[in-house]
Amino acid sequence: MKYRRSGRLVDMTHYLLAHPHQLIPLTFFSSRYQSAKSSISEDIGIVKDILEKKHLGTVATSAGASGGVTFIPTVNLEEAAQLIDQLCDKLQDPERLLPGGYLYMMDIIGDPALMQELGRIFASHYRHSNVNAVMTMATKGIPIAYAVATHLHVPVCIVRHEQRITEGSIVSINYVSGSTKRIQTMSLARRSLAPNSNVLIVDDFMKAGGTIRGMMDLVKEFQSTVAGVGVLTEAVHEEEKLVSTYTSLTKLSRVDEKNQQIQVERGTIFN
Repeated sequence: MKYRRSGRLVDMTHYLLAHPHQLIPLTFFSSRYQSAKSSISEDIGIVKDILEKKHLGTVATSAGASGGVTFIPTVNLEEAAQLIDQLCDKLQDPERLLPGGYLYMMDIIGDPALMQELGRIFASHYRHSNVNAVMTMATKGIPIAYAVATHLHVPVCIVRHEQRITEGSIVSINYVSGSTKRIQTMSLARRSLAPNSNVLIVDDFMKAGGTIRGMMDLVKEFQSTVAGVGVLTEAVHEEEKLVSTYTSLTKLSRVDEKNQQIQVERGTIFN
């Protein structure tokens, strides 16, 4: 089908947004729109300019016979900070306070549009880390993990406490829960993660970091490396965390259960 330039620009923009971190040859677009490579190159220049001005991402180009374009999602730090500030306000609602210093977050985790925006912040932060898999713990970490993985264009590995017969053979390890100090078991299907992967670990909440520490150890069992650790909310308390390097979007800095007061602020990603 032959497209006019306006049609090519709309379709090309949509395609790039839907296929982040993928090298797309110019010949693909040339064949798709039945247009010369010179026209496609001009179109890409227009799309690149608009995406970067809107702070949606950048379009990287590579020359040569195997060259093409790659859309890399990014965020505007000011807009990201405004979004995180709004999230902090929501999290400070006293009605969210749960026993043990935890917060009710299911309504936030269950908001697809919000998860996509937060996932884009993480994906932008780790865009140069060569991530090829995102790992999380079932079940509350799954929405944010899928959002991050969508913007990085990588698969998701879901770690579970229980074994599922539908997942085949598994790798299991014991770990110490940071909050309860109990020995627990986590498992991951062998087919979920290829050896020598570069894994970004993502979770919704981190208190002492025992679960994330366990996932880091599990990554080693697959002869893989940890590219980074990202958490939606971290809790600040007296105990030393079991994870030293991580990125958080929000920080639960003070909880007064007696007076039903919560203080939430920006996380380490803005440091």
